[in-house]
Amino acid sequence: MSSVGIGQPPRNHRQRLIKAVWTGIWLVYLSAPVSDLVHGGHSTGVVVLGWIGLVVFVAWYGLLVFRTGRGEATPLVLGSLTVLAAQSGLLALTLGREWLVLFVYVSIASGAVLPLRMSRWAIPAVSALLAAIALAVPGGRAYLAGLLIPAFLGGFAMTGVRELIRTTIALREARATVAQLAANEERLRLARDLHDLLGHSLSLITLKSELAGRMLPGRPEEAAQQVADIEQVSRQALVDVREAVTGYRRPRLSGELAGAQVALTAAGVTADLPTEQDLGLVGGAAGAEGATGCPGAAGAVGATGATGVPGVAEESESALAWALREAITNVVRHSGARRCVVELVRRQTLDGPVLELVVEDDGSGGSGDGPGNGLTGLTERLEKAGGTLEAGRVRGGFRLVARVPAEGPPGAGRHTVGSGA
Repeated sequence: MSSVGIGQPPRNHRQRLIKAVWTGIWLVYLSAPVSDLVHGGHSTGVVVLGWIGLVVFVAWYGLLVFRTGRGEATPLVLGSLTVLAAQSGLLALTLGREWLVLFVYVSIASGAVLPLRMSRWAIPAVSALLAAIALAVPGGRAYLAGLLIPAFLGGFAMTGVRELIRTTIALREARATVAQLAANEERLRLARDLHDLLGHSLSLITLKSELAGRMLPGRPEEAAQQVADIEQVSRQALVDVREAVTGYRRPRLSGELAGAQVALTAAGVTADLPTEQDLGLVGGAAGAEGATGCPGAAGAVGATGATGVPGVAEESESALAWALREAITNVVRHSGARRCVVELVRRQTLDGPVLELVVEDDGSGGSGDGPGNGLTGLTERLEKAGGTLEAGRVRGGFRLVARVPAEGPPGAGRHTVGSGA
């Protein structure tokens, strides 16, 4: 439903109609000048001039309220207010005290169309002019009390209403901005999750497809097993994508370690990984069960069956699990490595205890000149969990280090949770 702001020009026929109705209601206070013209005993020439003056005043006032922008101190606005004030004074001085009510409209128009810094001076000035002319007009002193307060308070009330409308508009714009930012954040989350999920699964599907192709036609049974694994990976990838879209997927380190073992073995890379017993998981059996199948299935089992790494928040463990998945995917797809070592180390730092994931291989680290989408997404994930990411070439290979806050036991210091060394 569209609304019309005070001092804001209407944008369509409906808004013009609404504004005309509201403006017309307040014109009822012009009954005093109209009554003076009808029953005041003026000559015909004076009555005609009075009607012309009143019609011109109302028309000018209506155009000013209708057409000016909100809070714009343009020469046209200032000139229109000056003309209205001069016209009010002239009519009051020539036709009598009944015409002093026109100053109330001038004051309200000043509050409606002028910026706050100017209306705070214009309204008192109009009120002072009203008082001065009321003292000069015969019998105007009796009208002064009844008009001065409405002119003064009405003008400032109009500025208050205008500021309220302006604040409401700003809040609506801010709400729309927040909604847009939230949508962008959700879109980024989906893009990040889909990259991490599909990149890993599609890499494994590619590897197993190549293996199946090399096994045919000489070893059809082994090729059939690879095809069965491809089917499992594809089905689990579909489940993972659905879970990521709904926002419920939180991978666990246990499942990702099982999946990493399968992916590295399929790629012909010697894997040196910590076991679930090294992690100290209560639900280790669930993750071990996933190790017999495909990595996607292992991830799903680990996400629901394991209870997590002791002393590490669920969000932090999830960030490390994503880091492990991205690192293993890069080893399989880009590095050309023959050996990969994964370590989990609990360290005591100046900022408190942290859990550190280290993935190091002896490959080339890929051909990219800078961080890709995967590493950029990992950095954002870890930063949200209060962690950090370091990745780069080292002598003899590539090394990725991801850290998240952990609750270390009293007097723990440095403690190796699990190591393949």
